[in-house]
Amino acid sequence: MTDLNRSQKVAVLGTGKIGEALLSGMIRAGWAPADLLVTARRAERAEELRTRYGVEAVGNPEAAKAADTLILAAKPQDMGALLDELAPHLAADRLVISAAAGIPTGYFEERLADGIAVVRVMPNTPVLVDEGMSVISAGRHATEAHLARTEAIFQPVGKTLRVPEKQQDAATALSGSGPAYFYYLVEAMTDAGILLGLPRAQAHDLIVQSAIGAAVMLRDSGEHPVKLREAVTSPAGTTINAIRELENHGVRAALLAALEAARDRSRELASGA
Repeated sequence: MTDLNRSQKVAVLGTGKIGEALLSGMIRAGWAPADLLVTARRAERAEELRTRYGVEAVGNPEAAKAADTLILAAKPQDMGALLDELAPHLAADRLVISAAAGIPTGYFEERLADGIAVVRVMPNTPVLVDEGMSVISAGRHATEAHLARTEAIFQPVGKTLRVPEKQQDAATALSGSGPAYFYYLVEAMTDAGILLGLPRAQAHDLIVQSAIGAAVMLRDSGEHPVKLREAVTSPAGTTINAIRELENHGVRAALLAALEAARDRSRELASGA
C-alpha cells in the first residue's frame, strides 16, 4: 500500500460486522484513524465505533462530501435509499466501493455523478478473522489505481482476486456463499461422529482441525486436490469405502447443482428479482 492510499480519507458507510472488519484491518495496516470516517444507523453504534477505533462518526451526506473513497457496506435492499442520500453530495472524482451482494456497478453509475469510479467487491465472512476472500471487479470508469486502492483496503483482512464483472455471480456462488457449505458439511460430519459413538465436542474438534489442516495443505503444497486425496486413500481401506458412498449418493452432482442454484440466484438479485 502506498502512502497516497494511506493519506486519502476513507469512509465506511453502514458499518456492521463486515464494515467494522475492514475498518479494523485498515487501521492495523497503517491508516490513521483521523483519515477514516464511519456512518451507522444507530447513534449508539456510531459512538461505539468512535470510542473503539478513534475514528470520526458522521452522517452519510458528510461522508460523501469529505471522503475520497466510500465503502458502501449497507444491505442490498437499503442501497437505493443510500444512493439517493449520497448522490447530491458526491463529486465525480470519488471512488465508490460496493460490498453489496448482487448489485452491478451499472446500478451505481446510473445513480451517481457521470464518470464516477465504481468498484464492486464480494467479500465473504472470514474477513472477520482476517482470512477472507474478496473478489474485485471494475466498473466502466475504474482505473488500475482505483483497483489497487481497493485491494489495499481489503488485503489486510484476507486475499483479493480480480475478475471481470460477468464472473461475479459465479464467484459469489463459490466464495461469497462458500463458508456456509463448509459449515453445513461440518454440521453433518459432527452428527455422523455422534452416530459413531463420539461425544459432540470431540467430534467437532476432530473435524475442525482436520478441515484446517486440509486447507493449509491445499494452500501451501501446490498439489492438486485429487493427488492429496489419493495420498489418504489406500487400497481397500476406510477412505475409499467412504468415497464410494459419497459417489453412490450423488454428493458431487449435488454440489454442482447447489452452486449453479447459488449463481442463478445471484443473477436474479442483480436484476432486482
